[in-house]
Amino acid sequence: MKKYSIAVVDDHSLFAKSLTSLIDSFNEYHVTLHATNGQKFIEALNENDMPDIVLLDINMPIMNGIETMEWLKENHPTQKAIALSMDDSEETIIKMLRLGAKGYLLKDIHPEIFENALNDVIEKGFYYSDRITNKLLDTIDKKQNDDHGIQLKDREIEFLKLACTEMTYKEIAAEMFLSPKTIDGYRESLFEKLDVRSRIGLVLYGIKNKYIEM
Repeated sequence: MKKYSIAVVDDHSLFAKSLTSLIDSFNEYHVTLHATNGQKFIEALNENDMPDIVLLDINMPIMNGIETMEWLKENHPTQKAIALSMDDSEETIIKMLRLGAKGYLLKDIHPEIFENALNDVIEKGFYYSDRITNKLLDTIDKKQNDDHGIQLKDREIEFLKLACTEMTYKEIAAEMFLSPKTIDGYRESLFEKLDVRSRIGLVLYGIKNKYIEM
């Protein structure tokens, strides 16, 4: 049976060792390298092949997960990478998704779900743990094939693109020369129209439908 290679990029030694032991216990995976930050990971690639999946912590010294993801996007755009972090801020998740991360997992994830996430990234190309965004990804293709489809107005598209940035809703309101209350209306309208319940859902829709560039 083929074993898929995993790179663990995390500066917490105890966690990294525990994670390595867990991954090596899975039938289809094994850890081929560990680096304590993005720069060390890049240097290690001089002596190692690119892994099938890179697991990236976000908060690391010298070169953090976002900076490492930017490097991967520029130099290895097809590389599968998953963020594995304690940082659950909306801003960070949006940044990583826009940079091409194939999943975003919190470090307290159950081992069985973690293994399923690895499987999904290998087999489907993505994994997102939020139930709503999974539902979104499962149904977007069906909606696109609908003869009627989802028709977004120009201002809705403008709002969607801005919502897929790190801007706050207040900043989006200023950018669009609208009141915060009107922006709230756009948000709730798109939540209902696209059948999502979070800003992350909007981002995934924007990525899937090429409203934003990866």
